[in-house]
Amino acid sequence: MNVLLAGASGAIGVPLTRHLISAGHTVVGVSRTPINHDALRALGAETVVVDAMDREALLRAVDGLRADAVIHQLTALKNASPRLRADDPTGALRVRGTSNLLEAAGLVGARRFILQSLSFGYGYGDHGTRELTEQDPFGHTQGGYADSVIAALESAERQAFAARGIESVALRYGIFYGPNTFSDLFVDMMRRRLLPIPRGGGGQASWVHVEDAAAATLAALERGRPGQAYNVVDDEPVTWRNFTGALADAFGTPKPWELPLPVLRLAAPYLAVMMASTLRVSNARARRELGWTPSLPTYREGVRRMRTVPHEAA
Repeated sequence: MNVLLAGASGAIGVPLTRHLISAGHTVVGVSRTPINHDALRALGAETVVVDAMDREALLRAVDGLRADAVIHQLTALKNASPRLRADDPTGALRVRGTSNLLEAAGLVGARRFILQSLSFGYGYGDHGTRELTEQDPFGHTQGGYADSVIAALESAERQAFAARGIESVALRYGIFYGPNTFSDLFVDMMRRRLLPIPRGGGGQASWVHVEDAAAATLAALERGRPGQAYNVVDDEPVTWRNFTGALADAFGTPKPWELPLPVLRLAAPYLAVMMASTLRVSNARARRELGWTPSLPTYREGVRRMRTVPHEAA
């Protein structure tokens, strides 16, 4: 297929570009900054340099291109803050960015649209020991601090599934780790003794290495059912203490500070909401329908890979 990939230079975009080209697809990467042009060309992709949040500029930039599919992997997580802002850039990319890319998909003749979603759309808080599936409620706000995140995820999925003439698939990823993701930030913060986690180790979260996330995205492009969402997570949810402890052991850093949850809420309220949540997510549908299996089934194998292959996505 000819694929228009928005966010091609990002944490998942780079390995996804490699996976797509290795599978025989052609890739035109949409990137906001010219500096990424040469890196994407080196991977075998063509590029369009444009800010996808500028609707008119985006439509001008892709006018004349033809694509079979558009993949939305735009985020602003490099600029993530421990406090949610009213003008959160990632939320805007999920709402207005999705609208712009769906319009671009129509212009380039794409019939398939693959959307980056997030498993936290099932809701923050303690979901207990049951694994959440795609049949569980998604996108319902809770009257909590992170409602804006949930609302943006719901908007993106609703827009994609409602688009006429487009076969849309939403991928509800776990938290990314691996090169150029949150885990790099955590290692750096632990080196400087700046990373807090809740006392007691925090809740459980479902993670996915970016290489496995990229492989699942390729599988969704080729085999995902239109109008369906798929959880893309590894096999073992893990507490924040155990995950960050594994990073600390692998990279020789101090372990994070453990703070009482009320104190963490004051210092880093969004981190506190995430880290206090227990969200165990099932990948059974992705395994069954996409034929995808994580090559790194738990954080243990993934952290070892980070240590031994640190620049794989550079």
